[in-house]
Amino acid sequence: MKTLIFTVLILLSSPSWAQLSVFACEPEWASLTEELGGDDVSVFSATSGLQDPHYIQARPSLIAKARKTDLLVCTGAELEVGWLPLLQRKAGNPNIQIGAEGYFMAADYVRLLEKPATVDRSQGHVHAAGNPHIQTSPENIFKVAEALAERLKQRDPEHASNYEQRWQDFQQRWQTAMKQWQEKAAPLKGVPIVVQHKNWIYLTKWLGLNEVAVLEAKPAIPPTVKQLQSVVEKLKQTPAKMVILAAYQSPRATDWLVDKTGIKKVLLPFTVGGDNNSNNLFELYDDTINLLLDGAK
Repeated sequence: MKTLIFTVLILLSSPSWAQLSVFACEPEWASLTEELGGDDVSVFSATSGLQDPHYIQARPSLIAKARKTDLLVCTGAELEVGWLPLLQRKAGNPNIQIGAEGYFMAADYVRLLEKPATVDRSQGHVHAAGNPHIQTSPENIFKVAEALAERLKQRDPEHASNYEQRWQDFQQRWQTAMKQWQEKAAPLKGVPIVVQHKNWIYLTKWLGLNEVAVLEAKPAIPPTVKQLQSVVEKLKQTPAKMVILAAYQSPRATDWLVDKTGIKKVLLPFTVGGDNNSNNLFELYDDTINLLLDGAK
């Protein structure tokens, strides 16, 4: 009997006993949840910084994780449309179905840009709701963090005061960091750049970068040599300092442009874990700005 009581006491004192289980679709939301949740959450990320979140398979291991989770935290805005609905259906977890308290889509809390007037398959990988790559701006992260802190309190009211305290702490640190980032990145305002894929609109808007050309004529469809040649001709009239792409993307088109023009290539982490210097959200923006400043020299 004493052994049984001792075992129960150990289980009750273990942090994992009362932890809220969180399934994050992307590393940025896993990192944000850890910032706000601390020891009160157990976070699993379905993807890494070197994976394209559009193209993930609803593997049995992911289904097993989703089946037991209390809170689903994803980007939304159709970013995960190719795999998340199947994952939800296979998991059969009522907590993470659309409309449930455990269903949290970050894109619901920010203003989406580049919403197309019409959508059809001939346009390439276009999102009807707007550009979903909201994590490239820390201003969006701040808005999502406020909403996520509230959702964590709803899902785990026993630790609501802990979540509120961490939100207040994160809020202060993040606002201070944003001010420092903007001051440091001031030389980037107006700098002309080329992007490989249309996934940087929130970053360019935040920093005031000038996007003068896109390598992909249609999103997610590799450009032809003819299309790339047209970019080369455009750059003769409107020169750019650098061409940027995400760490998870194939550099083939960018390398072709670099070879033909000598333009600088800047590989950005895009999300947490995209390179060795981006292990959390604060490091992600530190690293991104440093890489852009180096590219602008």
